[in-house]
Amino acid sequence: MSNTLAYLLDGKIYINLTNRCTNSCIFCLRNDKDDVCGKNMWLDSENFTAQDVIEQIEELPLSQEITFCGYGEPLLKLDILKEIAEYIKEKHPDIKLRINTNGHANFVYKRNVCEELKGLIDTISVSLNGATEEEYNELSKPSFKGAYDEVKKFIKASSDAGIKTIATIVEGYKGRHLDIEACNNIAKELGATLRVREWIENGYE
Repeated sequence: MSNTLAYLLDGKIYINLTNRCTNSCIFCLRNDKDDVCGKNMWLDSENFTAQDVIEQIEELPLSQEITFCGYGEPLLKLDILKEIAEYIKEKHPDIKLRINTNGHANFVYKRNVCEELKGLIDTISVSLNGATEEEYNELSKPSFKGAYDEVKKFIKASSDAGIKTIATIVEGYKGRHLDIEACNNIAKELGATLRVREWIENGYE
């Protein structure tokens, strides 16, 4: 299999579980390039197992944190993600696990998956992407109506589950600036902290 399922970025391991996503964010790196640090993120096939991913992880130098983040929404592969997380927590209990997500999983699965991730995932980073629904829809281009409210509900559900939760926004996309104070207030109200990510024009080399 030529799929890149695990890769290194800044000395840390990232896991690329899928190319499917319920958003089509206008600032997404995959719109402009196929790779991260020379590793092609487009999967030849999504028909793989947790063991396939684990084998690629074990080939890399272990890092203190492993993040589920690639060219798609990792929680769309929830069962495989949990199986990998269980393995890492058992084999390498000191490694911290993080998920970068768009926050649509509870809508997709029609249940609170945050409770299933409790004890497995240390940090969940959720793309808030805007201070209003209109702004969110313009930047994220979700595939269903009401997505912004679902993201906020997911952030609160994650926080309520006792998982460290970070709401993120992308600042400076083609000169565009968001209301950081308003986004910070939203994050606080939902039990999360805000992280401002600067837009990376040329991706990761």
